[in-house]
Amino acid sequence: QAQLVESGGGLVQAGGSLRLSCTASGTSLSFESMGWYRQAPGREREFVAALINGGQPIYVGSVKGRFTISRDNAKKMVFLQMERLNSEDTAVYYCAADQTRTVRPRDYWGQGTQVTVTS
Repeated sequence: QAQLVESGGGLVQAGGSLRLSCTASGTSLSFESMGWYRQAPGREREFVAALINGGQPIYVGSVKGRFTISRDNAKKMVFLQMERLNSEDTAVYYCAADQTRTVRPRDYWGQGTQVTVTS
């Protein structure tokens, strides 16, 4: 069974940057869609960004212009470069993947990595 593992979360001051990484392992499957979600305390899990092979990046409005999603298909990895972070970005960030060319990957999930933005 495929496993997704996130890394790169941590504590950062408002206005700072952070880069999240996600690696798929234990599978020979190729993922046509990979992306990121986040969940803050008391809130539902929220879509953040996704990237389909050969397509353009998709972002939730609140992160457009600040976050950049990218992929390294040879290494089965997806990244999220986060810039100008603010307190509203504090959440557990989850990596997701899907074998289909969907704008909302959801079939495979990582365990999450905590991002905390302080002021």
